[in-house]
Amino acid sequence: MHDDRTLFEFLILEGAQAGLSWNTILNKRENYRKAFGGFDPERVARYDRRKMQQLMRDPGIVRNRLKIRAAVENAKAFLRVREEFGSFDRYIWQFVGGKPRVNRWNKRSRVPARTDESDAMSKDLKRRGFKFVGSTICYAFMQAVGMVNDHAVDCFRYKPLSSQR
Repeated sequence: MHDDRTLFEFLILEGAQAGLSWNTILNKRENYRKAFGGFDPERVARYDRRKMQQLMRDPGIVRNRLKIRAAVENAKAFLRVREEFGSFDRYIWQFVGGKPRVNRWNKRSRVPARTDESDAMSKDLKRRGFKFVGSTICYAFMQAVGMVNDHAVDCFRYKPLSSQR
C-alpha cells in the first residue's frame, strides 16, 4: 500500500486499537472515517480542543482522550514527515528497504509481535512526535499495509501476497 491517506488511516486505526480487539475497531471504522474527516491529515491536524471534546462524546469511536489527542498530534507529525520526505510512503517503506518482507511461517503461533524493523520504526516515529506507536503497534501497522507478509505458507493469501514484491 503506497497511498498516504490510506497509510494515515491505518496509523490512526492501529493506535486506536491498542489494548482492544481489532474487531472493535473494524466495527467502528466508518465512524472513524466520519469523525476524522475521511482521514485527511491536513484536516485532522487542525482539530482544536473543542473538536476533541466533541469526539469524546461520539459513541461511534473509542472515546479515549489520549487516543483522540494522539490522532491529532500524529496528523501534525505526519505532515512534517511528508514535508521532509516528499511523502509519508517514502519515509515509512524505508524500514523494510522499499519492498515487502515475506516471511515463511509454518505456524501462526510463530509470528512475532515485534521485530527489529518495527523497533526502529517505533523509535523514529516517537522521535518525530508520534504517539501510540510502540513496536507492537508498528508491527501490526506493517502487516496491515503490506510491508510484511506474515501469512502462514499454507494460507490461501500467502502466495498471492508473496508475488506482489
